[in-house]
Amino acid sequence: MTDVLRYDEAATRRLLAIYETPDVAAQREAFVRALALQPGERVLDVGAGPGLLAALIADTVGPGGLVCGVDISAPLLAAARSQCAGRPQLRFAEGDATRLPADDAAFDVAISTQVLEYVADVDAALAEMQRVLRPGGRAVIVDTDWDSIVWAAPDAPRCERVLAAWEAHAANVHLPRSLARRLDQAGFALRDVQVLPLLNATHREDSYSHRMVGLIADFVARCGGAAAEDARAWERDMSAQAASGSWFFSLNRYLFRADRR
Repeated sequence: MTDVLRYDEAATRRLLAIYETPDVAAQREAFVRALALQPGERVLDVGAGPGLLAALIADTVGPGGLVCGVDISAPLLAAARSQCAGRPQLRFAEGDATRLPADDAAFDVAISTQVLEYVADVDAALAEMQRVLRPGGRAVIVDTDWDSIVWAAPDAPRCERVLAAWEAHAANVHLPRSLARRLDQAGFALRDVQVLPLLNATHREDSYSHRMVGLIADFVARCGGAAAEDARAWERDMSAQAASGSWFFSLNRYLFRADRR
């Protein structure tokens, strides 16, 4: 059973706090470098969230370019518009990844970061990205394989149960394993794949892993019963792990670059 995360105003604030960590900020900068953008290019951000990446891209393509951020969540779009004011080349629209509000061949670049793993019909979303790109246009996609997570915990079996329950938060928690094939079938030529690790070898309160603890625990607790008990006990475990100086966390995201045929 999948219970994909929904973003109300409270969840939006929590997500923004995670996106503002130095770990995720560094990945945004690496992502923009991988895009190899040129001034004046037109970029579609599928699942733009609170708009932090779209703002960086808008600054890169400059006033002669265009960045359109699409998201299905009204609270996230409100946050994006608030965060990204003052950039006339940047606009946001409500829309679904499988029915993008854009004309055919309208963009030079289409991107999606940490989005397709939440989309039930990934192939439809890729077909839409292919449709809105000009011939030769670039698609750049980042998603996580949640089996790559390594998280030191004093009660390893309980940690494993909580992380297994957490996998219900997305529709495709192992998407990178099939993404190259899916891109080929959607009409893209794969250029390369890179690993983007998130590594916290020590504990910091402004780290990605620290801020994920509460998000994961709250999600798993909503399952009720033994899962809820595990979630709250695990949350206490992780506080103890941080206090003991034994923190270790690692998770891999994968960046795919492909060209529209």
